[in-house]
Amino acid sequence: MRQGINIRILVRNNNVESALRVLKRKTKDKLVELKDKGHHEKGSSKRHRKLQAAKVREHKRQRKDEDKPTRRR
Repeated sequence: MRQGINIRILVRNNNVESALRVLKRKTKDKLVELKDKGHHEKGSSKRHRKLQAAKVREHKRQRKDEDKPTRRR
């Protein structure tokens, strides 16, 4: 039997594009989790993997923010 996966995404300020990005990231993470359940992973390895993924996401976000032109009043 398949186990149900509950993923909830909040759409704030009618920003559907942002919600879709979050949904894609969460589903990708869940798929990786399901694949990894085939073997045992130590807690420290899991924390390290998640920390590295968070660093990559933050680096991408910062790079994206650098490309935006700043407003001057």
